[in-house]
Amino acid sequence: MPNIVFIAISLDGYISDKNGGLDWLQSVPNPENNDMGYANFIERIDAIVMGRNTFETVCNFDIDWPYERPVFVLSTTLNTIQEKYKEKAELINGSPADILYELNQRGYYRLYIDGGTTIQSFLKEDLIDELIITTIPILLGGGSRLFADLPKELKFELIGTEVLLNKIIQSHYKRKR
Repeated sequence: MPNIVFIAISLDGYISDKNGGLDWLQSVPNPENNDMGYANFIERIDAIVMGRNTFETVCNFDIDWPYERPVFVLSTTLNTIQEKYKEKAELINGSPADILYELNQRGYYRLYIDGGTTIQSFLKEDLIDELIITTIPILLGGGSRLFADLPKELKFELIGTEVLLNKIIQSHYKRKR
């Protein structure tokens, strides 16, 4: 029952720029709109667990709601989801282990873990089974980092690496237990 991260980072390890922006994700031309494996990845997923910041970022995109899977938003500060998204997302809180227990009890076993702080909290409790990291060839020089300090070393093994658009590297890692 894997908990999987699917995320893009800059060469210097950031998931957003100094202003919280994501425009840098479009820095490599993609005329054919290659989805970087996202469609295949999401087919493996039962539900999405994301942090409040990621949820608010997605809500501010000028697109239709992008998810067909249930979305659970981790937040200790939100009391309610905006009316427009109430049918699309649900608030959840607790420790990562408590959240996993609750979602597993509800029949969600294969989870997409998204958002920097959320990913970091799941890693701190050793609850990430796979990392799919797409590295964009840009140095942001600051912003939000994907990884933070951990209480112990976590070993992963490389499952595969793919070159996308002749410029982007996507690496898939699995937790060694």
